[in-house]
Amino acid sequence: MTQSRKKLHIKTFGCQMNAYDSERMAEALAPAGYDVTEAMDDADLVILNTCHIREKAAEKVYSELGRVRLNKEARKTQGRGTMVAVAGCVAQAEGEEIIARAPVVDIVVGPQSLHKLADLVTKAETGERSVETEFPADDKFTALPTRAGGTRQVSAFVTVQEGCDKFCTFCVVPYTRGAEYSRPVADIVAEVERLAAYGVREVTLLGQNVNAYHGDGQDGSAWSLARLLQRLAEIPDIARMRFTTSHPRDMDEDLIALFGDEEKLMPYLHLPYQAGSDRILAAMNRKHTAEEYERLIERMRAARPDLALSTDIIVGFPGETDEDFQATLDVAKRVGFAQAFSFKYSARPGTPGASLAGQVPEMVKKERLAILQAQLDESRRAFDRAMVGRRIPVLFEGKGRKPGQVAGRSPYLQAVYVDGPERLIGHIAEVDISATGPNSLTGVINAGFEWREPIRAAV
Repeated sequence: MTQSRKKLHIKTFGCQMNAYDSERMAEALAPAGYDVTEAMDDADLVILNTCHIREKAAEKVYSELGRVRLNKEARKTQGRGTMVAVAGCVAQAEGEEIIARAPVVDIVVGPQSLHKLADLVTKAETGERSVETEFPADDKFTALPTRAGGTRQVSAFVTVQEGCDKFCTFCVVPYTRGAEYSRPVADIVAEVERLAAYGVREVTLLGQNVNAYHGDGQDGSAWSLARLLQRLAEIPDIARMRFTTSHPRDMDEDLIALFGDEEKLMPYLHLPYQAGSDRILAAMNRKHTAEEYERLIERMRAARPDLALSTDIIVGFPGETDEDFQATLDVAKRVGFAQAFSFKYSARPGTPGASLAGQVPEMVKKERLAILQAQLDESRRAFDRAMVGRRIPVLFEGKGRKPGQVAGRSPYLQAVYVDGPERLIGHIAEVDISATGPNSLTGVINAGFEWREPIRAAV
């Protein structure tokens, strides 16, 4: 009689890198007998994969752990046990404190120790609680199992770089993810080739500072991100490539030129500028000026005129005046972002910014954020409206929100909905854009679309 498999529920907070880590944790636990479930009350093991970037991140985790505790108690009355793990950057930052404050937790594991998760679960099954938050010398990517294909997917994240050496004064990443590390080219190529064999058409390369990539190449030299992308473009079944998140200081000329030279590299770039005031940028330790950022954008658009830009912006950094904030607004207006993520400054414990003088009152930050977001929303809507009447290639990824609909992404990462059969999924088709929604586009498939070879299914 075969042993029944156990159920695993993972709740992911934060960035795409956490989403990637969650996938890898599920893969690491599959050989130990765990299958993923969307229902927490059906799970034998619950993992909270956490983010520590924003204010009160830890409190949000503890609040969620309260719900996990209630679920665990309910399952116990049914004679079913539940193990609980906290992973990710809050785990790295809080460590033993999580066990002390939340006895429901059995495992605390940092992002650089995910390859040890299966062993930690085995210990927890015997009643042994574990806290693993060291930065291990061994490479977690090498130790993790080979990337599985699993359920057919059209797009996938691939982490190629972790950590950051920039030490922006507002950011916890150097403390929770460690120093910059780049995976070897051969490992990344093998992972992407495997994903392509399972039907993936688009890959997004991830890193806290992805354009600082400098992995060991297949010729023995250190490769840049541009060279890595050129190599991945040679994989026939990969039709689209993207990367995020970049730093302005590491956007070299080869990478800029690639946007104009490589058709598989999508015309979309997430490039944070954080603030428009040089005084505030210096206090943030960004080591670039607002003018340098804008000149970089000009070079990018010269290489790829239809480039869509996304960014991160912080309002209310310590010492920010009305004039500083206006400078931030001015940069955003001049650049014209297709997408943006804006936040009130939140002091992260242990970062230099937390001890700076001139902390901005919460009400002022709230007011400035509302003004900025109104301007950014109008810029995004204008970009979307400019799509109406255009014919653009859309990669279809799944079913739409309504019956008979399929959904995909434009080259500019916009969600696109059309009426069409599910067999469109995995294909790129020309779509005539007819209308915009609050956060999406709708259109009609070009009548001249011809079916390509079917996407290979997982075997």
